[in-house]
Amino acid sequence: VVEEEEGEEEGGDSNQPLSIRKSKKLIRMTVAELKQLVANPEVVESHDVTAPEPEFLVFLKSLRNTVPVPAHWSQKRKYLQGKRGIEKAPFALPKFIEDTGIAEIRGATAEEEEKASAKQKGRARVAPKMGKIDIDYKTLHDAFFKYQTKPDNMTRFGELYYEGKEFEQDVTKYRPGQLSDELKEALGMPEGAPPPWLANMQKYGPPVSYPNLKIPGLNAPLPPGASFGNHAGGWGRPPVDQFGRPLYGDVFGQSEAAKVETKFVYAGDGTVIPKKLWGGRPEPGDDDYESSSSESESDDDDSDDEEDSDADELLEEGEKESGMASVASSTNSGFSSMASNVQLRKQDDGGDETPQLYTVLKEKERKAGTGEVFGSAHTYVLGEGGE
Repeated sequence: VVEEEEGEEEGGDSNQPLSIRKSKKLIRMTVAELKQLVANPEVVESHDVTAPEPEFLVFLKSLRNTVPVPAHWSQKRKYLQGKRGIEKAPFALPKFIEDTGIAEIRGATAEEEEKASAKQKGRARVAPKMGKIDIDYKTLHDAFFKYQTKPDNMTRFGELYYEGKEFEQDVTKYRPGQLSDELKEALGMPEGAPPPWLANMQKYGPPVSYPNLKIPGLNAPLPPGASFGNHAGGWGRPPVDQFGRPLYGDVFGQSEAAKVETKFVYAGDGTVIPKKLWGGRPEPGDDDYESSSSESESDDDDSDDEEDSDADELLEEGEKESGMASVASSTNSGFSSMASNVQLRKQDDGGDETPQLYTVLKEKERKAGTGEVFGSAHTYVLGEGGE
């Protein structure tokens, strides 16, 4: 009987409609699903799935120069509530202002004011003396325009101060792939020894986050004095394929100039095929250069032969028509007629007369006609009797 009652109670609970909150939670996607749908999964947060349009929200967050919502919006306590009770450090002048000596001058004037009596302080309050703190104008100019530096704790675009921000370590000064002396000492690396993670990189490949990073022994040549091998101080085995070709880069230190001059394409069977740019100028000593030079010489010979054959044909035709004498006389007469008609140079008259450069036209008065709207009162004689 008890089991039947429990079954009836469970059946009655299943028939009850779900609340609005539970129904929304059922149709809501998870964080993993949202990260798979968007192009920038690194900006997805746990509360983004509760938005009406989660994909559009992540798209707006991934745009360039987007200012994020401050992180304290979801905190229950007030902003900077945890800073209460912490002693604030006194204000310190920047280094470039302190170098002007303004602090010593202000300290001297403060000591004089402390030594003054109440009567002197009252007089100074009514009629203060000006020019107590005088600094050379050039010193101030150099301090603000020559030696001024930016403070180290400036916030970037879109950043907001939060609790503990000043205690965070600045990692912008570190560069991937560059080991400092402190890190080498902490890892126990002697001078010229490889880093301890080089063996795993040679086995599994370079880091995916830094595809253009040059790592000696992996995709860059070894430093001077280093050598490959598994002995003490050795740089492991170079990452090569079955044909001995580097997998990730120029690990053997091939010259960049040779790589630029001649590029190679490796076939599947290991054969090397030279790859050259189309339309490039062949250089002396190259097969293409010799073939092109031989082709140009043969073309010149062919052109000379064609010109000689054309000239021979013309001569033969002239001989057939009127003979060699008639051809010579006709060509001479043609050149003489052309020289007489065409003047290519200035004529040397030998006289002092200058050529006429212009002609003065005669002016003639006239009356405007009845049908003319803009009639002119003057006309000019052009040629013989023309107007």
